[in-house]
Amino acid sequence: MKVAIVTDKPRAKYLPTEEGLLEDRQKRETVAELKQVLSKKYECIDLVLDDNIVSKLRREKVDLVFNLCNGIRGESRISQLPAILEYAGIPYTSSSPLGHALAYNKIYSCKIFKQSNIPTPDFTYVYDIKELKNMNIEFPILVKPKDEGSSRGIDEGSLVFDMNSLKSKVQKELRVYNPPIMLTEYIEGREFTVGVVGNGKDISVLPILEIDFSKIPDHLSKFYSFEVKSHYGDKTIYHVPARLDKDTKDLIERTAIKAYNSLGMRDYARIDFRLKDGVPYVLEINSLPGLKRGHSDICKMAEACELGYDGLIMKIVDSAIERYLSQDELEDKSV
Repeated sequence: MKVAIVTDKPRAKYLPTEEGLLEDRQKRETVAELKQVLSKKYECIDLVLDDNIVSKLRREKVDLVFNLCNGIRGESRISQLPAILEYAGIPYTSSSPLGHALAYNKIYSCKIFKQSNIPTPDFTYVYDIKELKNMNIEFPILVKPKDEGSSRGIDEGSLVFDMNSLKSKVQKELRVYNPPIMLTEYIEGREFTVGVVGNGKDISVLPILEIDFSKIPDHLSKFYSFEVKSHYGDKTIYHVPARLDKDTKDLIERTAIKAYNSLGMRDYARIDFRLKDGVPYVLEINSLPGLKRGHSDICKMAEACELGYDGLIMKIVDSAIERYLSQDELEDKSV
C-alpha cells in the first residue's frame, strides 16, 4: 500500500506574519515526522498541493492520501483538497469537505452546537464596526477570525473590555482575515482540550489535556493566545490526564463525542473546552489538528497513554482504511 502525505505550499506569502512563518515551519517538520512513522509499514511519499495533484497521485499509484492541507486562499480552503480527492475517487484521511467546512467556520459550528443542545459561549459576528452598536454580548469579549486555526488571529489584544478597544481590534482583524469577525462571550474557567479518534462505533477519546495558565506572566491574559502558544510554552503547564473527578471527566468525554458527531467529523479531531460551574462549554472543533510530535496537543494526549505518537498516526490511517472498506461493502450490497 502506498500513502502520500499531501501538504500546502508555504502560506507566508498570503499571511506575511510570524504566524504564517511558524505555520510553514511546523508543517515541514510534521511531514518529516509522519513520513518516518508511516514508512515503517507503508511505502510513503510526500507531495505539495498544486494544480496537478490528481495527475501526480495517479502517476504515483497512491492508495491513500494523508491530508495535511489547511489550504492557502479562500473561505473554504480547508475543504479544497478533500473535495478534489472525492471528485477523483482517491481515498484520504480526516473529515469530508462538509465536515471541515462546518468545523472551520466557527459561526456555523457554534450554531449547530446550540441547536444540538451542546453548551457553547454566546456569540455574534460583524462585517463592519458600525454593526457593533447593535451587539448584545457583555464584556469581556473575545474577538477572533471565524475561519482560522492554531490560535491564528487570537492574540493578547483579542480579549477586550470596552467598546473603544473592541472597535480597534475588529478593524485590525477585518484588514487581515475573512469577514465576518466573530465576537464571543469570554468563559472564565479552566481550559481543556480533547482528542477524539475513530468513526462510528469505533470512537475513542484520548486522555483529556488541561492547559494550566497559572505560571504565565501577569501581563498576559489567561487564555490560549498566539503569544502563549508560541512564546510561553515553557510557562504553560499541561496536565495530561487532566485533574478531573470521574463524573466531570465522563461529562466532558460525552460532550466531546456529541460535538464530534454533530459536525460529522471523521478519523480524528480535537475539541476545545472551558469548564465553568461544572458545565463544559465547547469553544470550537479543530478538524485537522496539528500532528507535530511533542508539540501539538493531540500528540501530547497520545503520548500520555499506550497509543503513543506512532500509534496515533497509524490509528488515523487505520480508521480511514476501515471507513473506506465499510463504504465499499455498503455500495456492494446496494448494487
